[in-house]
Amino acid sequence: MPARRLFASIHDVAPRFEREIEGLIDLLAPHAGNRVALLVVPNHWDQSPILSGSPFARRLRRWAESGFEIFLHGFYHRDLARHDRVSDRLRSQWMTAGEGEFLGLTRDEAKARIQAGRALLEDVTGFPIAGFVAPAWLYGRGAVEALAECEVPIAEDHFSVWSPRSGAVLSRSPVITWASRTRMRLRSSLMAAAALRRLPLRDLRIGVHPADCGSPRVLSSIEATLRVATRRRNASAYSELLA
Repeated sequence: MPARRLFASIHDVAPRFEREIEGLIDLLAPHAGNRVALLVVPNHWDQSPILSGSPFARRLRRWAESGFEIFLHGFYHRDLARHDRVSDRLRSQWMTAGEGEFLGLTRDEAKARIQAGRALLEDVTGFPIAGFVAPAWLYGRGAVEALAECEVPIAEDHFSVWSPRSGAVLSRSPVITWASRTRMRLRSSLMAAAALRRLPLRDLRIGVHPADCGSPRVLSSIEATLRVATRRRNASAYSELLA
């Protein structure tokens, strides 16, 4: 039987969340070591830029040098686009708190942000980016076309990992994530994590966020999910999907 795999990622890696990112790395380390993808936002909400030569930039380079995969995670992580389609407006409002940055961009707008973010992160870390993940896992047609044109090696959404460069689906797997903005979201995400982590799937993905650090119940659920998921799965790097 093919080996079962766990793919872990830390979202919203930005200077404003440096303390939380450190805590999440420590939380994941006993289960995944450095086989963790860091999803980096070049300028979170246009208020937290990553500057070459800054202490955070140097820390990001050290993480990359120690084996963490560096993914581009949007550019601003903030959605300021006007959504003409009702389905896009609903997804923007229900699935995220105004952070679906790449849902409403045109191909040229998305391409420009991908190229700018990629150039920054590759300059700061000294490594090619491992891939791209849209904020809130929300992609519009323009974003998908831009990723293919930029030949980004790996991207993911809520249910799959694929290669924009080749068009191949690399893994069909759910991603477990947590939300604590409201009591209902917190309760439903805890229930979903408890159910998904025990599914007999080959691959499982876990995505954690800085906001998770503010909820002891979420942190406990993350720990339990990692413990259960790694009993029969090997922590894996996303790049292994390209082999």
